[in-house]
Amino acid sequence: MYAVIKTGGKQYRVQPGDVIVVEKLDGEAGSNVSFGDVLMLGGDKGITLGAPLIAGATVAATLVETRKGEKIKIFKKIRRQGYRRTNGHRQMESVLRITGIDGAGENAKWDGEASLMTKAEMNLRARGLAPRVEETEVVAKPARSPKVLDDAPKAEVAEKPAKKAAAPKAAAETTETKAPAKKAPAKKADKAGDEA
Repeated sequence: MYAVIKTGGKQYRVQPGDVIVVEKLDGEAGSNVSFGDVLMLGGDKGITLGAPLIAGATVAATLVETRKGEKIKIFKKIRRQGYRRTNGHRQMESVLRITGIDGAGENAKWDGEASLMTKAEMNLRARGLAPRVEETEVVAKPARSPKVLDDAPKAEVAEKPAKKAAAPKAAAETTETKAPAKKAPAKKADKAGDEA
């Protein structure tokens, strides 16, 4: 079963269990929210359209969090006048978990539990930076016993024979193959300098 609801001047198609982001709603995290502005219902009995609303139909939701949305940049410019203005804005928004739909002789409930985990925490967990609940509740493992280093036999390293020095021979070959450096030609004196 699904419904089309109206909130914050926008319309949303929702089903039980969906997470939606809407314009800011009043209330604390974990509180229940009910929407009476149901425009359409769809289910096993078919589609029910409102004119404009369906009488008696409601959609129940749980408020997960209220947060700031993505930053919107406002840039104004008048060409050839040197006028440029940059501004930014972050709109407040609410995250909802749809828990039930009721109306037109049908109802649908969501069996799960609405988690109040914020989007920031979800992002940290996705990147592996936040500890999970299961990890914090695990009992600490007993510490390992220290290794005894005195009793352990040490492996002797066999020394490799030193390689012969090949650098002087290579240096001798390079000097023989090189042509002797040419001296820069002497500058000719100016005619005026020769006369004087």
